Amino acid sequence: MGTKEKERTDQELEDQEVTVKERPSPKLKQKVKLKPPNNYQVIFHNDNYTPMEFVVWVLQKVFHHPADRAQAIMWDVHKKGIGVAGIYTFEIAEQRVFDSMTLAKENAFPLMVIAKEV
Repeated sequence: MGTKEKERTDQELEDQEVTVKERPSPKLKQKVKLKPPNNYQVIFHNDNYTPMEFVVWVLQKVFHHPADRAQAIMWDVHKKGIGVAGIYTFEIAEQRVFDSMTLAKENAFPLMVIAKEV
């Protein structure tokens, strides 16, 4: 393409009218109310083989309970058959159950820990 032809096509482009279509305005969306996430109890179940000291240790290590609170939860497990270690959102409860069960298996104890929706 020669310079004359290039100048002519540039001139033609400048002379053309440009039509811009307007975008339609976005429709207003209804506000969606989000409900808070469900909570889950992490529950320890009693068994005849897992030592009380181990349960207290798990409650302190995994759930970060002070010694007196961990002792109280352990006594609930021992006397009532179950004890609530805490109430958390699903992901946190699931992770705490997994960590507790892993520690129990590593130490060859049949400790049962579950997460139950509140």
